[in-house]
Amino acid sequence: MRTLGPGDPLRLGPYRIVGVLGEGGMGKVYLGRDAAGRPAAVKVLLPELAHDRHLVDRFVREAQTARAVTSEGVARVLGAELESGRPWIASEFLAGPTLDDAVQRHGPLDEGLLRETARALAVTLGDIHATGLVHRDLKPSNVVLTSNGPRVIDFGIARPEHGLTLTRTGQIPVTPGYGAPEQVLGQRVGPAADLFSLGAVLVFAASGRPAYSGAEVTALLYEVVHGSPDLTLVPQALRYLVEPCFAKDPGARPLPSQVAEAARAPQRGARLWKSGPYAADIRDRETAARRMTGETPPTVLPGGTAPATEATAVPGAKPSRRRLLVTLAGGGALVAAGAGGAVWWLSDGRPSVFTDPFDIPSAATVRPAELGTGTGTPEPLWGPEEGVADGGSPPPLPVRDVVVFAAAGGGVAARRVTDGKEAWRAGEVRGDAGYLSIADRLVATADGDGVLRTYVASTGDPRWTVDAGVDALLAADAAHVYVLTSEGALRCVATKDATVRWTRRPPLPLTGGRPAAALGGGVLVICTSGGDVVAVRAADGARAWVRKGQAAGALRPAIDNGTVFLGGHTLAAVGAHDGKVRWNKPAMQPIRRGVYGFGPPTVASGVVYVLDGDAMRSLRPDGEEASMTTMVAGVTPPWQPPVVQAGSVWAVESRDTGVSGWPRNGDISSGQGQTYPLKEGSGRTAAGAANRLFVLNSGALVALRVF
Repeated sequence: MRTLGPGDPLRLGPYRIVGVLGEGGMGKVYLGRDAAGRPAAVKVLLPELAHDRHLVDRFVREAQTARAVTSEGVARVLGAELESGRPWIASEFLAGPTLDDAVQRHGPLDEGLLRETARALAVTLGDIHATGLVHRDLKPSNVVLTSNGPRVIDFGIARPEHGLTLTRTGQIPVTPGYGAPEQVLGQRVGPAADLFSLGAVLVFAASGRPAYSGAEVTALLYEVVHGSPDLTLVPQALRYLVEPCFAKDPGARPLPSQVAEAARAPQRGARLWKSGPYAADIRDRETAARRMTGETPPTVLPGGTAPATEATAVPGAKPSRRRLLVTLAGGGALVAAGAGGAVWWLSDGRPSVFTDPFDIPSAATVRPAELGTGTGTPEPLWGPEEGVADGGSPPPLPVRDVVVFAAAGGGVAARRVTDGKEAWRAGEVRGDAGYLSIADRLVATADGDGVLRTYVASTGDPRWTVDAGVDALLAADAAHVYVLTSEGALRCVATKDATVRWTRRPPLPLTGGRPAAALGGGVLVICTSGGDVVAVRAADGARAWVRKGQAAGALRPAIDNGTVFLGGHTLAAVGAHDGKVRWNKPAMQPIRRGVYGFGPPTVASGVVYVLDGDAMRSLRPDGEEASMTTMVAGVTPPWQPPVVQAGSVWAVESRDTGVSGWPRNGDISSGQGQTYPLKEGSGRTAAGAANRLFVLNSGALVALRVF
């Protein structure tokens, strides 16, 4: 699915439009959802055709006529309307491969499946003809194999008998090799034309190759009119079933009921679609479709644990998005409402209820933890939970009642801040791409194919997604998410409708390592892995300012009240809008090979906290010292930003000791000050919220009480 672009509608009738499924010669097909969350493929005439009143009226009239078909063997037309000059047709989704894709993947159908396919399609054609319609475009790509049997899609050129065909000048009103001779010759077309097409479909299903072939389209059409079908690979026992369908005289072809009777399908033939390679393919696509549309969110069991569903499976158990797209689209072979291109169907013949991807619950509430005494060793509120996190996880992300981190074995996980129990897990995403909070209501992250994915923070229920080519997530606010693409570009995605607002090349290359970013003051500020700093306007991605050589590596900026604070070789305060230096503090000790200097700053209540070598400093916005300097043991680059909670400020030490906290006012004479020992190893990061300090240490997660 592609994101919406300029000129694409946000709503058509009752359908909220959330993405583009495909485009063809006549129309464009969108993924839509109605008020109940049910998906639909919504087809719109191309703009260059929409001004033709004759075509518009015929387009809508066709859909209204096709809507009369209520057979269980079709993808039903759900609605059609002329709206603001943009006529649309909404049709049902189905899950499963098209017949042509299934045969290419798994080979010709065996005798039992072929008989059941012939019976089911013949019955469906009978239902279509009973409404006075002729489908006129039955072909393998318009037959979807579902767990309930074959379903016919695409009434794009279906019409009442003797009606005119909706075509464009120069187009052939038939699919070569599947349209009947009378269609090729432009003669009167009736229900018998669909029986010719059915014969051609069954030959392909039985043999794996078309009934007619030709070096060029004209030669192929000539063979349809004057030649005989190639039945050499059709099993002898089944030729009686297909041969009558190819009669040149429409009146000599069998009726749908006669084909259904002659098929002599096995009893309970529908069961054939529930076992074997075709059934496995169908199940994969049903699962993939539900996952992509968010129908089956992670289930949270009593106690906060999630079952071992596909959303929580071990690595490798769940296909990547690229595999999902291939599974759903059959390598691009599927057709949405006659538009061409890849599409996802989702239905089992009954109405399916979906959650609106933009229906986001309010942010959860959580009671702050009781404060500690500030002396001795910090008391764990829970944990350490060993082996739950990836050793290279980004810092933990508290989002109200959960804390999010990169999970051991892949994906991201969320644990409850109150007791450390797992709340949910999303195994299909990349923890190393990062994760962000959107207004404390959603968690945004990305999968291995660059799809930006969002989950309800408290429950892990999937919400909207957009294929944004994400390599790393940078920053987010309530309205937008900012990412770095795999192409090295900056991209802004709006949270209200999951559309890309802008994509820009950054003023300086951002390749070579993960950058660090902050958002505020109308700018997105990024520190590259080489220590250069670039700022772009949040509204449009245009360059705001650049500051080169600020640091030896990527240090996260801090932004407060229109000022950007930058660590590195100096501690610099610059204007968010123009990058002009307001003050610049030198390090307390000379910088030697990156050993000394400033780490990434943190701003809390207007005070800037930052590690200056082995000292914790606090400064006012004007650069003056806010409190006494506190010496910190065992810190070396790369430093983590200080974590401020309640009356304490905490630093993650690089070696030996662990994580230590001191009074925010710097007064250590009171005897306050705590250290929690950590295991030796990498992956020491921390974050805080609601009077809790969350620490990751070599795959373990612990929540500490603060003071």
